[in-house]
Amino acid sequence: MKSKQELYDFMNNNSLAVVSTVTAEGNPSAAIVGFGQTKELELLISTDNTTRKYKNLQTNPRVAVAIGGTTPETIQLEGTARELKEDELDVVRDNYWQKNPHAKAYSDNPNNRYFIITPTWIRFTDLRTNPWSITELTF
Repeated sequence: MKSKQELYDFMNNNSLAVVSTVTAEGNPSAAIVGFGQTKELELLISTDNTTRKYKNLQTNPRVAVAIGGTTPETIQLEGTARELKEDELDVVRDNYWQKNPHAKAYSDNPNNRYFIITPTWIRFTDLRTNPWSITELTF
C-alpha cells in the first residue's frame, strides 16, 4: 500500500494528466492538461474560459483524471473541481507554477481561469509487480 507521500511524489514526477468532464447534454469530453498538486493530493489546473472544459465545469464540476503513461504506474482520480478566486491564487503560485513554470506566461491572459480538484477517490496501480500493486483511497 502506497502512502499519501508516495502518491504525491508520483504526481510530482508527472506533469501532464487527462482531465475528463461531461457536457450539459451528458457527453464525455477529455483534455490533456498540465497540473500541479498539493500535499493533500488536490490537483491544480488552468484553462481558458472559452474552452469546452471550462463550460463543462460550470454546469458539472465532477471530473475524472488519469495521470501516468511514461512508466507502468498510473493514478486514476475522481473528484470535484472548483474555480479559484483571485485571493486563493497563492496555491497556484506555490504549486502549479513551481512545477509548470511555462504556464506562468498565461497568467496575464484575462480569460485564464484556475481550478482546484479535490479528490473523492484515488487509485494508484503499479503494473511492475505480480500481482499488481493497487492502492485505493476514498476521501
